[in-house]
Amino acid sequence: MKSGQGFLRVFDSLIDRILCVVGAVLFSQGPEFMQQYLQRLGGHLDEARRQLSIFQKTAADAGLSFDQFVRQTANNADPAVARLGGVMSDASERVASLQSAHDTLLHSALWERPFAFVRHVDVEIARAAGAVFKPAVPTTIEGLLYALTGMMVFLAIYHLGVKRLITLFSPSKTPVKAPA
Repeated sequence: MKSGQGFLRVFDSLIDRILCVVGAVLFSQGPEFMQQYLQRLGGHLDEARRQLSIFQKTAADAGLSFDQFVRQTANNADPAVARLGGVMSDASERVASLQSAHDTLLHSALWERPFAFVRHVDVEIARAAGAVFKPAVPTTIEGLLYALTGMMVFLAIYHLGVKRLITLFSPSKTPVKAPA
């Protein structure tokens, strides 16, 4: 019997249970983090829309379309006013970007959401969400499915990876035959 196999035989079911719990707890936090991130993203989107609407109202009050107002402001001889054209243009692009990320995350399917999150993540918003993230016990089908996935992933890593490596690289004990 290999010594690594002896260790595994004694602790295998305990390791299985621990990995199931760890995988379930870690993976079940994914939907919770994405939900908290989505709330922050929505707040940023609301604020960006508010700022953009002020610029759009100012353009309408001046009798110009928003695009005309941005161009006219950007071409102003006063450098400070010209920079404001860039600020207004950036505000419009920010709303479009945040809206796209928000809609994608909100409407993505269960298994697409982590990939949509990675594709559209705003790092600053994610950092802020992470700084105040509070783990929770998700009671949704999504949380349950992520927890089950976490269990399977951790068990697969253990059984198909770690456990095999231990048995492969453990020194084997071969019985020594006594001379006859």
